[in-house]
Amino acid sequence: MPRTSKRKAVPPITSSDVDSSVRSEPKKVKTKQVDRIDQLFESYANKSLGLIDPEGIEALCSDVRVDYTDVRILILAWKMKAEKQGYFSKDEWRRGLKCLGADTLTKLIKAIAGLEKEVIMPESFEDFYSYAFRYCLTEEKQRSIDIETACELLKVVLRSQFPAQVDLLIEYLKTQNDYRALTMDQWINFYRFFKEVSFQDLGSYDSSQAWPVILDSFVEWLKEKEKKC
Repeated sequence: MPRTSKRKAVPPITSSDVDSSVRSEPKKVKTKQVDRIDQLFESYANKSLGLIDPEGIEALCSDVRVDYTDVRILILAWKMKAEKQGYFSKDEWRRGLKCLGADTLTKLIKAIAGLEKEVIMPESFEDFYSYAFRYCLTEEKQRSIDIETACELLKVVLRSQFPAQVDLLIEYLKTQNDYRALTMDQWINFYRFFKEVSFQDLGSYDSSQAWPVILDSFVEWLKEKEKKC
């Protein structure tokens, strides 16, 4: 039999064998995107604070043609995971705009126009709904928000889904005298209540299911209101 000559092993391809221009391209693209996002940040930032402050957010709202109180601005803050109401840090700004793929004002306008789609899924909305409450906690160690603020937040965040129910809850909150502020637990249970309880059949409400006392009182108020009609 003829002898078989041994084939030389092909050395593995190393990073040095790859064209450096090809390897660096994604990084260059990413760097340019971040640079554009940072430039946009600087156009709204308070230079002395290194943050976009309330004045900067108002300017942003004007440029993207959205009212300061529009729910989409709150959704934008949620996408950024902004920690302090009325302020965006550079890291928060980068996080939100990279997530939205918006590195120019034109792209940001388009992204903000469709932001409500970001909270269509129930799990996304529940996270956003919880965030909305936390975003209103403006003081250190604050655990509740005043009734007036809560009512305004209900209008912005929940009214589009449950218009009649939210209007009745707001009416109750403004007329009752037992609560001056609301906790996160109460806030979360408002949403659960609207999802699970039919206002057409309040007899289905079971107060033994660990509902907050404020909702027991709300149901009693609704029943009394119904009797008067």
